[in-house]
Amino acid sequence: MVIPSFLWNFTKKSMTGGLIGLTISDRYASVASVQGLSMHPTFNPGTTTFLGSLTCDHVLVEKFCLEKYKFSHGDVILFRSPTNHKEKHIKRIIALPGDRIRIPQSYDALKIPEGHCWVEGDNSASSLDSRSFGPIPLSLVQGRVTHIIWPPQRVGEVKRRIPQGRLSS
Repeated sequence: MVIPSFLWNFTKKSMTGGLIGLTISDRYASVASVQGLSMHPTFNPGTTTFLGSLTCDHVLVEKFCLEKYKFSHGDVILFRSPTNHKEKHIKRIIALPGDRIRIPQSYDALKIPEGHCWVEGDNSASSLDSRSFGPIPLSLVQGRVTHIIWPPQRVGEVKRRIPQGRLSS
C-alpha cells in the first residue's frame, strides 16, 4: 500500500507544480531563446563562432504590459509573426499607434494605425520586420523582453533604445 500512496502523492504534487508553472508562464513571465542575428549586437553577439546556435541568448519576457498594451518606443518585444503564427520574433518597437514613420529608402511617411506598431531588428541587414510585412497588430505581441538571463556572462537588463530620425511630425 505504500507504493500506490507514494505514486498518488507524487502525481498530485507534479500536477499542482505543472499547473502553477503553466499559469506563471502564461500570465506573468516566461523565458524565450533569441536565435539569429536580427537583434545583433543587443542579443547573440557571439553567434559568429563555430558553435552557432549553442551561443544564443535566453531572455525573460514579462507579460504585465499586455493588460493594457503598455508599450514605449524602444521596447524590445516578443510577438507572433503576422505571416506565420507558428513563428515568434523578437524586435524593437520603433513606432506606436498614431505615430508617423519615414519608410526606409523612400521619402514617404506612414501613419501607424490604431492597434498596431512598427518593429525593426537592431541589425537591419539581417532582419525580417515591419519593413517587410508592415505594421503589426498589437494583439500578436506576447510580452516585453526585460532581461538577458543566459549565458551567465551576459545576464542583465535589456535597455530601451530609440533609433534616431525615423519618426516624423
